[in-house]
Amino acid sequence: MGDKNKEPLTTVDFENNRNDYIELLEVVKKQIVSARIRASKAVNKELITLYWNLGREITERQKIFGWGKSVVEMLSKDLECEFDNIRGYSARNLWDMRRFYVEYKDDAILRQLVAEIPWGHNLLIMNKINNKNERTYYINATIENGWTRNTLGIQIKGNAYQHHVLTEKQHNFNTALPAHYAEQADQTMKDVYMLDFLNLTKPIFEKELELKMVGKVKELILELGYGFAFIGNQYKISSLTKDYYIDLLFYHRKLKCLVAFELKIGEFKAEYAGKMNLYLNILDDFVKEGDENQSIGIILCASKDKFEVEYALRGLDKPMGVAEYKLTKELPSKLIGSLPTVEEFKKEVLGAVDND
Repeated sequence: MGDKNKEPLTTVDFENNRNDYIELLEVVKKQIVSARIRASKAVNKELITLYWNLGREITERQKIFGWGKSVVEMLSKDLECEFDNIRGYSARNLWDMRRFYVEYKDDAILRQLVAEIPWGHNLLIMNKINNKNERTYYINATIENGWTRNTLGIQIKGNAYQHHVLTEKQHNFNTALPAHYAEQADQTMKDVYMLDFLNLTKPIFEKELELKMVGKVKELILELGYGFAFIGNQYKISSLTKDYYIDLLFYHRKLKCLVAFELKIGEFKAEYAGKMNLYLNILDDFVKEGDENQSIGIILCASKDKFEVEYALRGLDKPMGVAEYKLTKELPSKLIGSLPTVEEFKKEVLGAVDND
């Protein structure tokens, strides 16, 4: 039992127990944040349920009484008069609620999922996506990743579903990683990464592309997907005798591993895989922490030949994938063909050094 006669902490005692106080502060802060998140989710679920019920009432009564479109206009005006300090009951919104009910009423799974995301997100998905599987993907991704409405719009515009789910991704995860880990790694990778946020419309060198990506690392992480934390660019790694530099290095919170990205402005070449294999060996031996999973490499190229990638990755024991990037959806094919090769890039850099 505690001592009832114990004096309150003095300033000196408090300083001696400062670490304990900091721990208390962190615990209380986490509890406050968690409570606010739970409250926000509860309010959102009630709001979505209300909109669902309003949509159902309108739909069913139109069917029973044969009412036309005018009933929605009338209902909107009366609701706005009754609740003049509350927005959200315009005729357009009521029609959206009706459509919300009609489109999801026969799907028990989606009915549960849509209650987990905000109304604005639901409207965006309904207006932009018609396919059920695609809708399910974006709803689940929003729930799992905590996407804002703006982020969701960016992912839809970038065809995240097609690049994450529909298209075949090229990697050796199935042979280089345990089955459960390989599946998770596959889910984090896309076959094509849209880099149109870089606003590049002319040929550039690899270094310039890298710096552009670093300059917009927040947008880059949104395109890469949930879980990526940026560590650095031109990240120095060392073997016992030589130094190497990784273009972009990330840590993936969900996979609990380092992810190395190498940028290539031309077509994929088989030797890129060997170089990445070297980097991953060094990362695992000298950088990776003991409780982390083995490192993964992604080679980003302007283009790739499927069969060359397949044979280049075969037999390598380090997990890596090869993906394409697109600078813009309208980029002419002749522009990609005019990008300098790695050899031309090296020649120009070396020439600049010699001239100095």
